[in-house]
Amino acid sequence: MAWNEPGNNDKDPWKNKGGKNQGPPDLDELLNDLGKKVTGIFGGKTTKGGSGSGKSFSSIGISILLIVASVVYAFSGFYTIKEAEQGIVLRFGEYSGTVEPGINWKWTFIDRIIPVDMQSTREMPSSGFMLTRDENVVSVEMQIQYRVVDARKYIFSVTNADDSLNQSLDSALRYVVGHANMDDILTSGRETIRQSVWEELDKIIAPYDLGLIIVDVNFKDARPPNEVKDAFDDAISAQEDEVRFLREAEAYARGIEPRARGRVKRMEQEALAYKSRIVLDAEGEVARFDKILPEYQAAPKVTRERLYIATMEKVYGNTSKVMVDVDGGNNMMYLPLDKIIQQQNTSTRSGKTNYAPVIETNVNTSPTSSSDRSDRFNNGSN
Repeated sequence: MAWNEPGNNDKDPWKNKGGKNQGPPDLDELLNDLGKKVTGIFGGKTTKGGSGSGKSFSSIGISILLIVASVVYAFSGFYTIKEAEQGIVLRFGEYSGTVEPGINWKWTFIDRIIPVDMQSTREMPSSGFMLTRDENVVSVEMQIQYRVVDARKYIFSVTNADDSLNQSLDSALRYVVGHANMDDILTSGRETIRQSVWEELDKIIAPYDLGLIIVDVNFKDARPPNEVKDAFDDAISAQEDEVRFLREAEAYARGIEPRARGRVKRMEQEALAYKSRIVLDAEGEVARFDKILPEYQAAPKVTRERLYIATMEKVYGNTSKVMVDVDGGNNMMYLPLDKIIQQQNTSTRSGKTNYAPVIETNVNTSPTSSSDRSDRFNNGSN
């Protein structure tokens, strides 16, 4: 029930024992009571009238308070620098030094630590539509990778090293693209563009001493505007076909040239062999003539006949025709042995046997007995 209801014995929560309606206690009285309790905790003395003895804190309480504050302050100064980082120490806002990875201590409220990642490789992209030297517009995308090598320079050389590097990258990229042709950017000159951007970027950031090093530059993409993309695709396809045809022609030339050189070498060797053979044959003929000459001088007639017979034997040995002359008559028989052999081979393949007739040529129609026929070569006459 409420404190002011009948039968509650007038229990006033503000301790109004006199029964008078004096309202809630004063705020000053509450603060005074709280001060007395705190003073009692730290060994302070109070009078019966509630006033202090003039000394708020004893020497022991102040010492304990100072010790606790010192311990808290000391522990609040410990901090950790990660393995891949270095810490920049600022004392009252001024550079004081660089700390290595590990647990370190600083003056709280005096020193400020700025950790800087020294080992991670960072990436920074750059892209946009740019005007080339041949007055074409091309969209280029490039990305660089960099690392911090000097933490102090990275923090204090410029206001924002990353932003300065980004602006330098845009400047270098637009400068290089503006001094290159569009065909080189889209096709064969990409590596040259990449190297040129890298060199130009190093030149731009060198005076600022940003404490950064460029690790790599990647040429990601280069394309014409979408409005003319189809035409450029056709042009690129034509250039690729040109390169392919050139490669095929070079391969064909590399295949033909060795064979031609081989044929030339073979012809040279054959010519040298022919020369050697002719020279040796001539020398052999000369040697044979030198041997025959004394025999001819000793017996000219016999030597001439022997040479004639040997020559005719050699000539007739290379022909397949036989001519038979009759001694004492004018009849001559001609036997075409080559035709006979050819017909026999043909008939053998076809399964039929044909006999070619013997052609007899009569120069003189006068009869001649067969017994008078003889080979004049058998008699040794001409």
